[in-house]
Amino acid sequence: MKKIILALAASVAIISLTFSCEGVSADKDMTPPEILPIGDYASPLNCQGFVRGSVMQFAYLFTDNVELGSFNIEVHNNFDHHTHSTEAGECESDHDHDHGHGESPVNPWVFNRDYTIPAGSTSYEARLEIPIPEDVDEGTYHFMIRVTDTSGWQQLRSVGIRILEEAED
Repeated sequence: MKKIILALAASVAIISLTFSCEGVSADKDMTPPEILPIGDYASPLNCQGFVRGSVMQFAYLFTDNVELGSFNIEVHNNFDHHTHSTEAGECESDHDHDHGHGESPVNPWVFNRDYTIPAGSTSYEARLEIPIPEDVDEGTYHFMIRVTDTSGWQQLRSVGIRILEEAED
């Protein structure tokens, strides 16, 4: 009886391993895409300032070992000084309108757009001009880049930016 139970348990273990590994093949993409500067240039950079009503240049290189799918750009305020794990650090603001001192936001900038990458691409230079509305609150914001490959892997890069009323000297 012990031999039968032991043989049955071994059979169940082998069958379980077979089915659990069946969905994993050497051809399956297990590598997330990358977000890189284009040469020595990337924009925006952490803590970079942009003037309300101007146009922000966006430039990053996306790469993947199999195939890129799409990317998303999101801008949201950081008036509550929250953080994202990819930031190099929190940007200091010397502006009275940073909304971190009890002042309520009036018109924070919210931007969230998806972009497609041409099919079959393993490398893609993303270059965009993003208009900054003239009437948004100045202060610190997060600029988030998400790139997703066709297997569903996603990479995130978040940098802090500052929206200014006028250009800094």
